[in-house]
Amino acid sequence: MRSIWNGSLAFGLVSIPVKLMSATENRAVSFRQIHTADGGRVRYRKVCELEDEEVAAADTVRGYEMPDGTVVTVTDEDLASLPLRTTKTIEVVAVLPADRIDPLQMDAAYYLAVNGADAAKPYVLLREALRRTGNIALTKFALRGRERLAMLRVVGEVLCLHALLWPDEIRSTDHVAPEGRVTVKDAELDLADALMDTLGEIDPDSVHDEYRTALDELITAKLAGELPEPSRPQGPAGADVIDLAAILERSVEAARKKPGGTPRKASTKKSTGPAAKRTAKKAPKKTSKKTSKKATKTAAKTAAKTAAKVKKGTAAKTGAKTGVATGAATVKKSAAPRKRSA
Repeated sequence: MRSIWNGSLAFGLVSIPVKLMSATENRAVSFRQIHTADGGRVRYRKVCELEDEEVAAADTVRGYEMPDGTVVTVTDEDLASLPLRTTKTIEVVAVLPADRIDPLQMDAAYYLAVNGADAAKPYVLLREALRRTGNIALTKFALRGRERLAMLRVVGEVLCLHALLWPDEIRSTDHVAPEGRVTVKDAELDLADALMDTLGEIDPDSVHDEYRTALDELITAKLAGELPEPSRPQGPAGADVIDLAAILERSVEAARKKPGGTPRKASTKKSTGPAAKRTAKKAPKKTSKKTSKKATKTAAKTAAKTAAKVKKGTAAKTGAKTGVATGAATVKKSAAPRKRSA
């Protein structure tokens, strides 16, 4: 990879010579403007508005236009004379947790490579310090005529620099959210949760640009003298249906039937929302008259059997007591002396 910036990474009093190179590349299919009549390529040229003549790049200079129309020229020498430490230095200004950076600020990404053998050890030292703490370094550096805010983090075995937008470059969210009061039912939220659980997980590396693939196939077919059949893009069906719950239910069923993907594990956390409270307050379902009569009849039979057992047991106990008493009386009578006859 070709470096686009050479300088140093300043971490306190430690200075690490580094090279900056783009971490991403544009894979989009690019087109050229072609003259319809003869197929010649149409190019854009720099033309002076006053003389209506083409101007070479060497004959141009930067200019800043004031509100009143006055133009102030700025040369390369003017920019080089600016007292900026970040002109050739990536300066670490703070070390922060990664969640302190708003994703809205994320811009272009760059890899930092060592520029010389002596830079290897301090480079690895900073990399491992950030890796062990899990933090990121907030930095400032100048690139292409402007000072940039950037986030330095660890990606594998490399330090990666993410250019950030300045906080005042993030637009306000005013007048973006839906206006008026919008009520969402608990049942709809439950269906939305079920849909998210059913959609499952996917490996981000498996996602590809389907539009670019279709465009490549179109170009290949036209080179071969073939013209593929036009296909209409399929949008979400029933977008004008107001019954949101019904749409969600159909979405859940469709997601369950869709092959691929790994369903997410259901959360074991007890729900404490309104839906859970409403479920807890639900009364038990009423039983039918037929079921109630059957239950009453069964209970009566059980009670009768129990009473019979109790009665039988009581009688047995009573008979046993009576038998013992009778036996004792018989023994006592037979033990009495007989009277002599006269």
